[in-house]
Amino acid sequence: MAETKIPKATAKRLPIYYRYLNILKDADKTRASSTELSEAVKVDSATIRRDFSYFGALGKRGYGYDVESLLKFFKKILNQDKLTNAALIGVGNLGNALLNFNFHQNSNVRISAAFDVKADLANTVKSGVPVYPMAELEKQLKDQQIQVAIITVPADVAQSVTDEAIAGGIRGILNFTPFRVSVPNNVRVQNVDLTNELQTLVYFLDHYNEEA
Repeated sequence: MAETKIPKATAKRLPIYYRYLNILKDADKTRASSTELSEAVKVDSATIRRDFSYFGALGKRGYGYDVESLLKFFKKILNQDKLTNAALIGVGNLGNALLNFNFHQNSNVRISAAFDVKADLANTVKSGVPVYPMAELEKQLKDQQIQVAIITVPADVAQSVTDEAIAGGIRGILNFTPFRVSVPNNVRVQNVDLTNELQTLVYFLDHYNEEA
């Protein structure tokens, strides 16, 4: 069967659905309607039905969705049975916070290696993760076959670090720097700009009221 090609907006919502379905299962819920899902994940029910329709008949009219069946389906779609190792590049304040966050408990991703330019951090272990000097970045990425990197370095070195990571075999980057890095077409980048998100929130608070 050919792989289903779905819109990027739908793909971004799939982990949200999966997380809430786990909550329903833990609460011993056996089925849920699109309306119930809508109220929980704050996505309108028509969008949920459309998202699910890309994968065929996942629910039944008048019955809703079987929680266990949906969980199994999304677990397969999201490769939750496969552990993905990621590298953290930059062990500063944000980097330390990410190391302390248990990704593996909430998803199929685990930070298995970290890198930093500070000599006093090299060859230490932070939150159970070994920290390597930046000089070993390309070699360790290849040796450990890591294809996902989380970048939390200063903006002025973001591109050079990205280039080095790609040379080491990185195919996916979660970029926490404000700099928009350039990558080849076969590398995917997700930008997470906390300052931008905060400024956007403040703008909406100042310029939009509840009736808008």
